[in-house]
Amino acid sequence: MSPSVYFVVIRAKVVGVKAVSGNTHYDVQQIKMFKGPNQDIHVIFTGGPCRAFLETNKEYLFTGRLNTDGTVHVMMCDFIHSWEALSDTQMRSLTLHYQSGCKIIRCNALPCPISAPDECLWMAIGQSGPWDNIACIKRGDGSCAWYKGMAPPK
Repeated sequence: MSPSVYFVVIRAKVVGVKAVSGNTHYDVQQIKMFKGPNQDIHVIFTGGPCRAFLETNKEYLFTGRLNTDGTVHVMMCDFIHSWEALSDTQMRSLTLHYQSGCKIIRCNALPCPISAPDECLWMAIGQSGPWDNIACIKRGDGSCAWYKGMAPPK
């Protein structure tokens, strides 16, 4: 990935919305940066075939790409979820295990290779169902694996 683009994971509240050059421009109030550079995010853009439609005054968990101008580009193809709709497992995983050193490898079409033991494969084809109650957690041997609920790593 280019050094001018970073992957981010943030909790933010949508405080405004407008159309800009075929994209939707959301003004957001950042609540928590889980992954990304040490700066506040104020603008999120969505567009393209996976455009997200978000409600104002509602909190979301966003993943996306942060550009050097401070804007974040996200799509429904990325993980965007209402904060209040996150499962207990998802919330605990974010607060307790998120920066444990595991990498999520996104898969849009099969086959999807994993190249290192610290990787977990995420099938981006469907975002509901079992993904709501599992977490990629580092095990005692340094490898990473999906666990249902918050099962202790072995």
